[in-house]
Amino acid sequence: MRPATARSAETSTVTPGWLAPHPEPSVPRLALPAGAVDAHCHVFGPAERFPFAPERRYTPCDAGREQLTALHRRLGIDRSVIVQATCHGADNSALVDALHASGNRSRGIATVRTDVTDAELTRLHEAGVRGVRFNFVKRLVDSAPRDEMTAIAHRIAPLGWHVVGYFEAADLPDLEDFLAGLPAPLVIDHMGRPDVRLPVDGPDFARFLSFVDRNRAWVKISCPERLSVTGPAARDGERAAYTDVVPFARRVVDEFGDRVLWGTDWPHPNLTDHMPDDGLLVDHLGHVAPTEAQRRRVLVDNPARLYWPDETG
Repeated sequence: MRPATARSAETSTVTPGWLAPHPEPSVPRLALPAGAVDAHCHVFGPAERFPFAPERRYTPCDAGREQLTALHRRLGIDRSVIVQATCHGADNSALVDALHASGNRSRGIATVRTDVTDAELTRLHEAGVRGVRFNFVKRLVDSAPRDEMTAIAHRIAPLGWHVVGYFEAADLPDLEDFLAGLPAPLVIDHMGRPDVRLPVDGPDFARFLSFVDRNRAWVKISCPERLSVTGPAARDGERAAYTDVVPFARRVVDEFGDRVLWGTDWPHPNLTDHMPDDGLLVDHLGHVAPTEAQRRRVLVDNPARLYWPDETG
């Protein structure tokens, strides 16, 4: 793989301290099943073609669809779900470009505003978009008013799209009723970002699991590199990475095995302490979904039902 460029083609420079994705990720030891899906990844730019949004909170280095494709080939991943990056705001051009280039091997999660036209929603759907993301993480975005989010959910529900919710665990009590009332299926990013210093069987994570169960939500067991406190990190050949996150992800797999998704989160935006080796992240999946049957559900069967239902009957 060629490394992501260190600077974008804009007048703005990359955010100080920004970590570019691993230039030569290892080849995983864990063999993935045919049809494996990376259900959470991004494309950034290239800014020369797809400028970043003026209101962005960060400026990444370019990490375009060609690099993403090369990564997936190296890891043994056949399909992907590309999530619109906050640095591109509601301009989904880079996302749509990547979807068209994939030849039906990718689906997309867009960002839209209340003034989006029916024609634009149709265009996004035809490109492969199947959901919208509502981001409640305050350090990344200014969340839209909830009435606007509700209006958007009503617009996308007839298309069969779902809502992807990104929030911190501490914010779940305030969001539960709102998210439960949306008129579309719910997918939760990164296990709701639990505090892995707390017991996996404690009241905080129990509340999250109960919320998932009541609302038949889908959960991504992604981003252990963001959640881990004690590590060790997935780099330098480490085969037992992020052990403090494993019990939480395994609990989700055990309880909601038919509604669990996995993703790399490439190119890992806004990490500050280390950049993981994506090959080792694949190997980490073997610790949280230890059986072949579990991994097939997480990597193939579940995302196929959600994103390619016409192929699953």
